[in-house]
Parts: sequence; C-alpha cells; structure tokens
Amino acid sequence: MVEYTNEDKLDLVFHALADATRRSLLQKVKESPKRVTDLAAEYSISLNAVSKHLKVLEKAELIQRKVSGRVHYCEANPIELERVQKWIDHYTSFWNQRLDQLENFVSNKKEKE
Repeated sequence: MVEYTNEDKLDLVFHALADATRRSLLQKVKESPKRVTDLAAEYSISLNAVSKHLKVLEKAELIQRKVSGRVHYCEANPIELERVQKWIDHYTSFWNQRLDQLENFVSNKKEKE
C-alpha cells in the first residue's frame, strides 16, 4: 500500500474536488450511503465512468465503499474534508492578517498626506 504525506493527501483531495461530477457524487452520499448503481442512474454517463469517478474519491479518502454481496455502497468520509478545512482556515487567517496590514498601511499613508 502506498503511504501518502499530508501534502500528497491534499493534492489527492483537491484533484478529486476539481471535477464537478465528483463534487456532485460526494454531495449525494453525504447524508447516507448510496448504491453505486443508484448513483450512476442519475448521470448521463456510463456506470463504468461513474465507478472511475468514485475510485478517485476513494483514493482521496473522501468516500468509503462497502460491499455487501454484489452490491457496492458508497458513503462520505468527513475526516479528509475536515483536514482540508483546517488547511483552508490556516490560509484564511494568514490572508486576513495580510489584508488588515495593507489596510492599516493605506490608512496611515492617507493620514500622512
């Protein structure tokens, strides 16, 4: 099994979320597990194409697949999204501080003029 660093995991998550179909699939499984065939029925693409999208989401650990006999169920895995949210929060804080500093600089410059 391949071990991913935190940066590698972020890359996988952002890659998975970059596609509208995958975001839509993730949205559909967030409330409760769904059968892969039921998910595929909602799209105008093949079951095989939907399955490939789901595999990308699985690799990014955004969903988990459970197998019961021949039926595959997918459900959301919120842990990876929480990690991404922490990363985003860190940079939101950073940029808010930078923008506050810029605002102060501009205000001070105007006062001096």
